[in-house]
Amino acid sequence: MAGEATDRGPKSGGLAPYGLLSPGLIWLILFFLVPMFFLGRTALSRRVNRFTGEMDFSWEWSNFDTAFREYGTQFTRSFVYAATATVLCLLIGYPLAFFIARYGGAWRNRLLGLVILPFFTSYLIRTLAWQNILADDGPVLSTLQALHLIPGDYRLLNTSVAVIGGLTYNFLPFMILPLYVSLEKIDLRLLDAAGDLYASPREAFRRVVLPLSMPGVFAGTLLTFIPAAGDFVNSAILGGNSRTTLIGNVVQDQFLVQLNYPVAAAIAFVLMAIITAAVTVYAMFLGTEGLTV
Repeated sequence: MAGEATDRGPKSGGLAPYGLLSPGLIWLILFFLVPMFFLGRTALSRRVNRFTGEMDFSWEWSNFDTAFREYGTQFTRSFVYAATATVLCLLIGYPLAFFIARYGGAWRNRLLGLVILPFFTSYLIRTLAWQNILADDGPVLSTLQALHLIPGDYRLLNTSVAVIGGLTYNFLPFMILPLYVSLEKIDLRLLDAAGDLYASPREAFRRVVLPLSMPGVFAGTLLTFIPAAGDFVNSAILGGNSRTTLIGNVVQDQFLVQLNYPVAAAIAFVLMAIITAAVTVYAMFLGTEGLTV
């Protein structure tokens, strides 16, 4: 009887897993696979009217060659800026997440609230605020010049420093939150045990805390790097010149200004392919075991 009941259970609920998966699968099909199909079709089309953007599907593989040949500098700059901002977010976010997880106590929720507080303001408004902060007559330059730390003709706005700073600020919460989740789950008694085994605080951190927090590092770096690589708002507002143009600005210009939809779609495909390959290699190197965020 027990065996019969055991056999009957899986049969009666055999379709349940598929039912649970169906909403997510339908969502992915409608809002990922279908748009990707039309984007790919657009990337393989030929623009027949430069004023209206009218296209003709003709398997135009040369659009991908154009993406690589003409915009390689913007691709490289986007990944360099995104990687730099990711490293800065990690250097800033890890100590902060560790402090909240270890010493936050009753203030943890309040401190986490301060981390996500910028999300209550529009991304565009936050970036415009940094434009005012970094302006030539803004508080940052005025203070540094008053302290004679920089020359009077030094500028922050419309430089790579401003763009990377904007990326770092806007995506910092995406780094802090996964790190906090990972660090908060670490049993602090492990550090006491490491101390009992004559490990110094630095050695205990390197051998205990850092390895156990790697899932948070993995998730945080991905959540920061991927959107930063395709960002165009920070470059448009805080950069504003050809020396700080990112690949996202090129896609925006090709889609909305030049009306060259095939080239814009090809650039977007190339960007996704490079990011996918980079993430795959990164996941193989770092590993995703224990990833919970």
